[in-house]
Amino acid sequence: MTTLTRSPARAGAGVRPRSSLGTRPLLRWGGIDWWLMVAVAGLLVLGTLLVWSATTTRDDLTGGDPRAYLYKQVTNITIGLVLMAVVLVSDHRWVRIAAPLAYLASVAGLVLVLVAGSTINGSRSWIVVGGMSIQPAELAKLAVVIGMALVLAHRATGRWRPRVGLVEVVLMLAIAAVPAVLILLQPDLGTMLVLTATVTGVLAVSGAPRRWLALLAGGGVTAAVAAVAGGVLKPYQVDRFLAFTNPDLDPRGAGYNVEQARIAVGNGGLFGQGLFEGSQTRSGFVPEQHTDFVFTVAGEELGLLGAGLLIALLGVVVWRALAIAMSTDDVFGRVAAAGIACWFGFQGFQNIGMCLGIMPVTGVPLPFVSYGGSSMFAGLLAIGLLQNIRLRATDRTVG
Repeated sequence: MTTLTRSPARAGAGVRPRSSLGTRPLLRWGGIDWWLMVAVAGLLVLGTLLVWSATTTRDDLTGGDPRAYLYKQVTNITIGLVLMAVVLVSDHRWVRIAAPLAYLASVAGLVLVLVAGSTINGSRSWIVVGGMSIQPAELAKLAVVIGMALVLAHRATGRWRPRVGLVEVVLMLAIAAVPAVLILLQPDLGTMLVLTATVTGVLAVSGAPRRWLALLAGGGVTAAVAAVAGGVLKPYQVDRFLAFTNPDLDPRGAGYNVEQARIAVGNGGLFGQGLFEGSQTRSGFVPEQHTDFVFTVAGEELGLLGAGLLIALLGVVVWRALAIAMSTDDVFGRVAAAGIACWFGFQGFQNIGMCLGIMPVTGVPLPFVSYGGSSMFAGLLAIGLLQNIRLRATDRTVG
């Protein structure tokens, strides 16, 4: 299994890695990963336009104000950018100290959802406070990544490269298991799939033995079968999987979303019908088009070129996250950055795949593009952490 490590020559001959609780990273603009920032900025701009286009004619959503979701999306982005900036400029040691608190807060939020949450679209996943809805499961993705990274960093104290054995694997899985069980009880199948892929990716890049990865994969399949057989999943979720295998099975029911999404994307051709001009989008045929199916707006209105640009920008984000993971000799930073790359990569693939009919409909947002405050906050917090890790690596190189 290939792991994300650096050679001694690359780390610097004769240079012993410092403790991850070292000096505060200097905020040098030259240390910022500008490829990452430009890619995220491009996704935010595209996402804002696509959400606005998807909602401008939806009076049932906007209350008659065609700019309502434009303002809401800009507000979400603004709050997310503030959160990103706070993490970006924070001392690395405070990021490490805050990691357990973030994990405990996410678990508490998931418990609160089960006790007093609101059911939306068949899943009890939201906490509604006034006019704002919060989805703790989105923030739990980041919390699990940093929790697993913290465990591995603690176990690797005194060693530059962690030794991942049975104890480390069990501890990392235990960190992921608590949120995973709570998410499954909602049930939020989409987030559960993303979390499973992220955890598997973290274990793989951490250097876990292949036999443990094989056992994890087998356990995941067994758990999925047990969830279906035990009635944990709702009937509509099972129907979505059946519709994925055969969209014509129920074209007006479970297969409706996929069928309409395919039509919308197919309407775009090479150059698209033009922003705010998509026929399927104007008519409101695609359900949840400003959230889970926002990619269909890109396909219909911006065409293959515009949708391809969106995919390319998301690819740049994943690439830079992996590059940051490779650039640092800090175990916590390396594992956290690789975990974030796995999270964004699989979630983007899952969202776009369900819009194209090559993945089952599970209701996950497209990172930085779909409407939704919780998803936006979690994503931009992760970008802030990536930049913090990058600055830390740059600080070590210069220092």
